[in-house]
Parts: sequence; structure tokens; C-alpha cells
Amino acid sequence: MKNLRIVFMGTPDFATGILKKIVEVGLQVVAVVTVADKPSGRGQKLQESSVKKYALSQGIPVLQPVSLREEKFLEQLRTFKADIQVVVAFRMLPKVVWQIPKKGTFNLHASLLPDYRGAAPINWVIINGETKTGVTTFLIDEKIDTGAILLQKEIPISERETAGSLHDKLMSVGADLVLDTLDLIASGKSNPITQPNENIKEASKIHKDTARIRWNISLEAIDRFIRGMSPYPTAWTVLHHKGKEYAIKIYTATPIIATHTFTIGSIHLSNRQIRVAVLGGFLQIEELQFPSKKRMNSKEFLNGFYFEESDFFS
Repeated sequence: MKNLRIVFMGTPDFATGILKKIVEVGLQVVAVVTVADKPSGRGQKLQESSVKKYALSQGIPVLQPVSLREEKFLEQLRTFKADIQVVVAFRMLPKVVWQIPKKGTFNLHASLLPDYRGAAPINWVIINGETKTGVTTFLIDEKIDTGAILLQKEIPISERETAGSLHDKLMSVGADLVLDTLDLIASGKSNPITQPNENIKEASKIHKDTARIRWNISLEAIDRFIRGMSPYPTAWTVLHHKGKEYAIKIYTATPIIATHTFTIGSIHLSNRQIRVAVLGGFLQIEELQFPSKKRMNSKEFLNGFYFEESDFFS
């Protein structure tokens, strides 16, 4: 395995955790492929991907093609003579790219495939109330997340799991699974298993509208939704205050089971805590963010904000 020439493809922190483990065990990463630098923030300064920053810190060559079909990029990629390509949280690869290495190209996905194919598996397993998830390595083919499975590792989802805590657990487990997969392929003992394609749970990309809280669902479902969106992309709601509307992000909350006759979405203060009336009880908001303000706990928020009796969330 030490002699494998590896090209790594990825972008966010999750991918960086995997790349770091590959480098730290002494494997030969000959190049990294990641997204082009993008303008971000108020100053629109160019931002480098997490994977690029780490690769450069390790002296690994970085390729940033705008198009994965560019002949110049393909020529560069071929010069590294990779035995295998490892893909983590990147983009769909054209066949001309994933067919380059003689030992193939495999992807690490943060779910137990075939369930939760798609862009946001970590978020959706929590939102949907799953009790277990895991990571899967599979050979890339011409569709998204459908290739033959190489290895899988299952882990439990804890009672108060958030997308952030599960992300870190899966990154650690995923790094080990990638190493095991590289060892398996290097030894010539891999036995890919075709994925079934019926009754599959999806993990579609989350857009702004998707992340908006629906207050007319159950207390349990709202609680899962907020945890499944925390800390990113973050669940949000509209606060109606003095005739104006404000988009409020909610990072953490505590469900309180209770019987009441209050209007759904109405706001109630108790011992300097913000509680929202929902089906089956109240949702006590612990951390939130007002537009153009920093993230803060409810007590900090109430130091500078005064709710009216008519205020509500929708």
C-alpha cells in the first residue's frame, strides 16, 4: 500500500480530515484536485478550500480546474501517473476522469449506501430520526452514489446528535475506512457489491427554503430538524415583531413536553428563557442569531431585545 500513487479529490473540512489521515500514515499523495478559489464575504476576497490549504501546507501539488473535462487539466492529471484516485465530498466526475487510474477511483460517502445518496446525508439521517448511520466506500460509476460498494462501517446516532457532532464522528470513522479500502485494493482482494436500487432514502441538497422551520409539525420533529441543521446550514424562522419580519437562525433548542392551548408559533418567556408553543409542548430556544448580529444564547439575546405579546414565529 505504501507504493500506491494517490490522487485525492475533495473540498470541505470533512475531506481534509480524510486527506490528513492518509498523509499522516505515510501514504504517497501525488496531487490534490479541489475547487477553484471563490470570492466570499463582504470584501469578496478569494477564499481557498480547506483541502487546498492543507495540501499546500504539506507541499502537495494542487489542481483547480474550472471544468473537469478541460484537456489541459486532463493532461496534468495523467502526468501524476496515479494508481488510484480517492474522492471525498467533491463533485460528480466525468468518465474520462474516473477511468484514468489503473486501479480505479473510489468515493467515501457519509451514509450506509444505498440509503441517503445525495449531497446532505449527515443532515437528513438526523432530521428523519434514524438511529444508525455510517460511511461507505464505493467505486465511482456514471451516476451519483450508485457504484459498487467496497466497504462499510456502521455507527449509532446518539439521542441529542447534531449535524456537527455526527460530521466529526463520521470523518474519523471515514478516514479509517479509506485506509482499509486502500489496503484492500492494493492487495487485490476487493470484491465490489452492486447496490440495490429500490426503496432508497434520498439525501437531497439543502436549500434556504428547505432549512426553514415548519412550526406546525410535532415537537419531536422540530427538535430533530434543528439538530440536523446545526451548525450548518442552520435552521431558520421568521420573527414577526412590531409589524416587521426578521429572519432568525436557531442553532440549539430543548424540547419540553407539555399540554397547552397556546397558538402554534407564539412566543412565551419563562425565567429569561424563550419558549415557542408547538404541537406537544414548547421548544425552548438556547442559541440563536439575529440578522447582522453574532450567535448568542437566549439570555444574551434578551439583554438587548424585548418581545411584544403579539410577537410570533412562522
